[in-house]
Amino acid sequence: MLVSKRIFEIGSKWGGILNQGSISLTQRRNKGTGILMLNMGGPRDQAEVGPFLLRLFQDKDIMQLPFQESLGKWIATRRTPKIQAKYAEIGGGSPIYEWTVKQGEKMCKELDKISPETAPHKPFVGFRYAAPLTEDSLDEMEKAGLDRAVAFSQYPQYSCATTGSSIHAIHQYYKNRAPSMRLTVIDRWCTDRLLVETVALRIQEQLAKYSTDKERARAVILFSAHSLPMKAVNRGDPYPAEVGATVQLVMEKLGFSNPYRLVWQSKVGPVPWLQPSTEEAIKSLAKKNMKDIILVPIAFINEHIETLHEMDIEYGHDLAKEVGVNIKRAESPNDHPLFIKSLAGVVHSHLKSGKVVNPQLLMTCPMCDRETCRETKKWLWALSNSQQTAAKLKTAAAGGT
Repeated sequence: MLVSKRIFEIGSKWGGILNQGSISLTQRRNKGTGILMLNMGGPRDQAEVGPFLLRLFQDKDIMQLPFQESLGKWIATRRTPKIQAKYAEIGGGSPIYEWTVKQGEKMCKELDKISPETAPHKPFVGFRYAAPLTEDSLDEMEKAGLDRAVAFSQYPQYSCATTGSSIHAIHQYYKNRAPSMRLTVIDRWCTDRLLVETVALRIQEQLAKYSTDKERARAVILFSAHSLPMKAVNRGDPYPAEVGATVQLVMEKLGFSNPYRLVWQSKVGPVPWLQPSTEEAIKSLAKKNMKDIILVPIAFINEHIETLHEMDIEYGHDLAKEVGVNIKRAESPNDHPLFIKSLAGVVHSHLKSGKVVNPQLLMTCPMCDRETCRETKKWLWALSNSQQTAAKLKTAAAGGT
């Protein structure tokens, strides 16, 4: 009873703000659907590296530091030259914006074909730490007069540090006002069939490069994902389980043809993170004379610094040469036609479902005690209730039941 009463109080408090826009939703002309593609982003040139790192290290959703404002600024300033040098080695900046735009445009063309009832579909990029920032893209979407908007996480596997941070940014934007469009959220899609098939195809592309069946069969597949601090894992963050779910389905698709493991990259700082690290796993395989390795970016859907530099240069070239292994790297999904169908299919299924948010998103991690997380969950509860009411009003106004 106490829990139900609390949820009712939360819905009443936030629903009052959100319902301000409900009637207007029923009166709007259909101006299509905006798809806000949420991601961390990346600096497009050397000048953007510092501001990117500053936003990242001051974000309490991705990491919690003592005296975060000042310490985050110090860490960002200290790391900027090193990260700039890495970007210089891959062309001067991150290609993640260009890839996201390309994926979004192709996805929306596919959506226009398979979901004419919600067309036209228009892509928007919403980055957390680089332009275009999430809040700026929301401004643009509000001005566009869209009928509805889908906040679509570009992380297939949910983590409070990634998707959670982007959703928190959306909550902050709408903290004191209602969306003028019907807003819904896709927060995870780690088991999508076409995503799994795309990753499997990318692996098969590399397996085909071995000259004999014997060489092909002994290649070890290392699925590498961005690591996560154990503090977050122990709070109950679902990310490791969801990455593992994707890996399992990919290997099922491949018929478990090769030995494989899930490893973790991109650790920052001295605190414990998920293990084993990609680097240490490669070193260990070399010692065991397992020298043919296919490195697979399992949580990244397009090329950026963690694939182009960390995987290709630091592991694929430098470390491979140091320990005497041969590393092939599976390409990210990027704009593979099958992956574009995956993106469009995920959105189409979401639009047809009528759901505002995934029930999983409404739950806080079991051991989470962060007030910002609780406030965002309250807002999501209220958003869900308000948008469902608005949808019913719109149906009634159109003469439906």
